[in-house]
Amino acid sequence: MNYTAELTQLIKAVKPADTEAIAKARERLDNLAKPPGSLGVLEDIAARLAGITGQVLNTINKKAVIILSADNGVVEEGVASAPQSVTYAQTLNFMRGVTGVAVLAKQANASLYVVDVGINAEISHPNIINRKVRMGTGNMRKGPAMTREEAMKAILVGAEVAEMAIADGCDLLGAGEMGIGNTSTSSALLMALTGCSADLAVGRGAGLDEAAFAHKKRVVTEAVALNNPDRSDPVDLLAKVGGLDIAAMTGVYLAAAKNRVPVVIDGFISAVAAVLAFRLAPDSLSYMFGSHLSEEPGYKLAMEQLGLAAMLNMRMRLGEGSGCPLGFSIIEFACAMMNHMATFEEASIDSEYLDQIDEISFDQTVNP
Repeated sequence: MNYTAELTQLIKAVKPADTEAIAKARERLDNLAKPPGSLGVLEDIAARLAGITGQVLNTINKKAVIILSADNGVVEEGVASAPQSVTYAQTLNFMRGVTGVAVLAKQANASLYVVDVGINAEISHPNIINRKVRMGTGNMRKGPAMTREEAMKAILVGAEVAEMAIADGCDLLGAGEMGIGNTSTSSALLMALTGCSADLAVGRGAGLDEAAFAHKKRVVTEAVALNNPDRSDPVDLLAKVGGLDIAAMTGVYLAAAKNRVPVVIDGFISAVAAVLAFRLAPDSLSYMFGSHLSEEPGYKLAMEQLGLAAMLNMRMRLGEGSGCPLGFSIIEFACAMMNHMATFEEASIDSEYLDQIDEISFDQTVNP
């Protein structure tokens, strides 16, 4: 397979949002029986959905979180608090319905698509999608994490599974991951993308003590310096200091955008993949929604690259795609508002009074 040609075709298929539909949605929002802008972010979401689908009124029929599982060779350097075997175990646990994302997805009536894109073990389960590119990445502190061809293949795996979910009727997607050591690869990617220091990009992951945290920052800094990835080339970044899971999530975002389907970002790792998708296809940004404010320090910086904000601050840092079901619910609330609220005319309210008032700015700071 010519991975370069396939990826180029996918990128070219991403088109801009429908600005005419956004304008029509804003017109309807301004005519709903409420003070202008009083439903805040819900209004923004509804307008953005119109730009994605080309329809002012939208309904979510089927939701799914796509979880990409892969291992990372950098765990050899002692940068993770959990052993690599947890990637394998948790991937099976997704199928048992007992993980954080599985429980939350079930509550949100969302499906899970679980993909082995690079677990460092053979895994067999009838409902786990086997698209293994290789048995985990190489140790990025010693050299490139993977080849350029493997990075492109992993991107295309994510795109393939997103296409599969969309063909199954999913019209709202979320991107999740499982891979011990992937906060290190995400931090390395963020440093390479932005030029920021390890102090801004590297967090404690699942929980490291001070000594291990300092060691992790050194390892990530040395990996970026050794591999010297090309900041202008997202595929080179992924190949040298990335992960198979992050590459595949990048493909999920691209395929969602290609098919004009909204896609929800989870936390730090998911956000870094979103930045890579944005760099590959800038119009893909129009199809992305932030879910929750991750506790990982690099998350804010990644979201600043996108110009997106999280919907919720839940002090979460689990990963797996666990924030996506929460985001799904907020998006569905936005659809309900848009579809079922009465206009001023339908509510028999004279809207002329709005000419006499200014839109009020509220202080949204919440005191603890």
